[in-house]
Amino acid sequence: MSAGEIHGEVPLMEQILLRIKDLEKETGIKRTILAACPNSRAVIKAALRSAKRCNAPVKFSATLNQVDLDGGYTGFTQQEFVNFIRQEALVINFTGPVIIAIDHGGPWLKDSQRQGRWPYDAAMAAIKESFEAAIDAGYHLIHVDPTIDINLHDNEIISIEVVAQRTVELIAHAENYRRRRHLPRISYEVGTEEVHGGLANLKTFTRFLRLLKEGLYEKAFNDTWPCFIVGKVGTDLHTTLFDHEVAWTLAKIAADYNSYIKGHYTDNVENPEDYPESGMGAANVGPEFTEREYDGLMELEALEENLIRQDKIKDAGQIKKTLRKAVIASGRWKKWLQAGENQEDFSSLDPGRQEWLIKTGCRYIWENPEVVSAKEKLYLNLKKSGIDGEEIVLSHIEHAMEKYFFKFNLFDLNKYL
Repeated sequence: MSAGEIHGEVPLMEQILLRIKDLEKETGIKRTILAACPNSRAVIKAALRSAKRCNAPVKFSATLNQVDLDGGYTGFTQQEFVNFIRQEALVINFTGPVIIAIDHGGPWLKDSQRQGRWPYDAAMAAIKESFEAAIDAGYHLIHVDPTIDINLHDNEIISIEVVAQRTVELIAHAENYRRRRHLPRISYEVGTEEVHGGLANLKTFTRFLRLLKEGLYEKAFNDTWPCFIVGKVGTDLHTTLFDHEVAWTLAKIAADYNSYIKGHYTDNVENPEDYPESGMGAANVGPEFTEREYDGLMELEALEENLIRQDKIKDAGQIKKTLRKAVIASGRWKKWLQAGENQEDFSSLDPGRQEWLIKTGCRYIWENPEVVSAKEKLYLNLKKSGIDGEEIVLSHIEHAMEKYFFKFNLFDLNKYL
């Protein structure tokens, strides 16, 4: 099965899930698909290299903040994103399955929409246009997530009926567009791990699935159903312990609907080996890879400083200073502040918090011209002494990725696909 290949009427993602299910019956081995959030070109390269080395499929889940018609913070439109992945796969001759997906596609989940307080109709229209661009570009899966509403009052939670209705509307739009264009079938993912999504308890979770099924049937899309449902499985931005008992319960409910549970916020999770054992279909990892990219660059800066002391180079690339300045100037760090932390003065924060916010915030500014320039200068300085800086950075990211490929039992899966 070559990268992105579609056989018949079964979407690529669902082909892989069906094969994993058959293999479990044959071998008893459960597997969970790794979905990498492509927050930089380095992460994309590392994911493909890791997948080739592990002989495993890889999934890219890109938010509309990352990749969209406006270029997102990666600088990629949907078509440019797909082209870059295909080219990088070609460079290393990776021929295994590559699944390309939208992550968190819904109104006001794109920062510019939320900050600009876009009207509902405008936000929905823009999301539908983004879905169309993804379908045209050859994406394999869309995560439909209309689970926030900026017009609600504080502490007011969007009703599950509204979430279901908007989910049906977005799936119907995507399907109608795909069919008019006579393009291959794609897969869908629904729900969110966030409390505001209304799927924080089993009763609401089950009700959402029932409403979704009824809504799709009424729209005559009874042959369209999400392969993934996002579940709240214990992990979030600040917790790293996966709750395998909750996941197992959700997985059993999802199985009744022929779906799998998808985990988000899998970054730095303490017990990744529990994901396949709990029946998790897939899991997203994103900020962790940005942190490892940052760590790799800090290793390079230390090497650079040593070369300067040896008088082998003269001018430093100043990568750490440049990254810090760019993250602070972006204002994106404010998105991740906790209650009581000062939104106006970054330097007033605890040094540990500052470091964390810089590391996780780098994903937003990797493509800033001053950052690109500083990194290029750093790489060039090291190259003069025979050091391949990019290789070192990629190795940091790949090391983190391969932990998941092994713990999710994906090693050599491509042999059976």
